[in-house]
Amino acid sequence: MVNYDNWSIQMKVLLGSQDSWEVVQEEVLMRQFFRRLNHIIDGASNSKEAWDILEKMFKGAIRVKQMRLQTLRRELEAMKMKDSKDVSSYITCVQKVVNQLRRNGETLTNARVVEKILRSLTNDFENVVCAIEESRNLEEMTIDDLLGSLEAHEQRKKKKKKQEVLDEALQTKMTIKEEKVMYAQHNRGRGRGGCGHGNNNEERGQMNQQN
Repeated sequence: MVNYDNWSIQMKVLLGSQDSWEVVQEEVLMRQFFRRLNHIIDGASNSKEAWDILEKMFKGAIRVKQMRLQTLRRELEAMKMKDSKDVSSYITCVQKVVNQLRRNGETLTNARVVEKILRSLTNDFENVVCAIEESRNLEEMTIDDLLGSLEAHEQRKKKKKKQEVLDEALQTKMTIKEEKVMYAQHNRGRGRGGCGHGNNNEERGQMNQQN
């Protein structure tokens, strides 16, 4: 691997062109491919037998690829955003599956991916989803554009929720303070009332002595 790395660097410098380097890489891959084929059909006694071996191998590869595609399609269709996830993480997960589908030969336009994301978000995004669908052309919308709009909405929701929590905490604190003041005032009122009764009793006692 080290020798190949050194060789590739030297070849890139000598060729000087990225296009020329890509041609070299393609030729190397083709040679590796045909060497592998020769190894596979080396035991064949005639051309028909060699063809049968290759046909069986490629048909098996095609079946595996089709099964892989079906699995990925179901996975993408079943994906839904969870309340515990942020929108950026969810879109990253969707893109990973989309990229795997495309690598396996599936044709997926950005519009289909955008529509999939919009219909699988949580209820918190309902208003912004409606706004995007009504005001934007989904055929021209990129994933980055969609992510920017959804993240802006998410940040506003988080900020609003944080403010609501602070307001609730402040209201609770004020309520507790008011209750303490009322309790103190009530106790002072009871104390004054007790002294008043005592004075009245003393006055009645003095009047009785005079009589």
